[in-house]
Amino acid sequence: MDVAPLIVTLEADPESQGRFDADRARWFPPARNLVPAHVTLFHHLPGDRAGEVAARLDRVAADRPRPAFRVASVMPLGRGAAYRLDLPAGDALRREIGAGFTLTAQDRGGLRAHVTVQNKVSREEARATLETLRAGFTPWDGQAHALRLWWYRGGPWEEVGRYPFAAT
Repeated sequence: MDVAPLIVTLEADPESQGRFDADRARWFPPARNLVPAHVTLFHHLPGDRAGEVAARLDRVAADRPRPAFRVASVMPLGRGAAYRLDLPAGDALRREIGAGFTLTAQDRGGLRAHVTVQNKVSREEARATLETLRAGFTPWDGQAHALRLWWYRGGPWEEVGRYPFAAT
């Protein structure tokens, strides 16, 4: 019996999260918009080690201040659009969380921090969304407030836990 993989994401500060979620509600196909806006840190951690992963996320988040990020630009995703983030602490955070786990090729690659606000639409619709988002875009600064852990069982993600970073 295969155990479902685990996904690890970052949750943003309330102001940024609200903006990401509002844009996702506006631009993402409703039938596919099943999870809050997020930055994915890991796409596939071992589900058979869920307790260990959860304990690590709890320790990592509790031991560090909220990571700062800058929403730097709008980026194309081929059939969607996203906000590109500069997340200086992202690589160190991923190393600490992923240490000792066998990672998939996708998770071994470098972090391309972004928040997807549209996906799985036609290229034409994605291009139009990208133009609209770029026209009104101004970079802003934010913080990650929590790590979140999810089961991926082939459909909507199931939340395992939320692990807040230490307040700054």
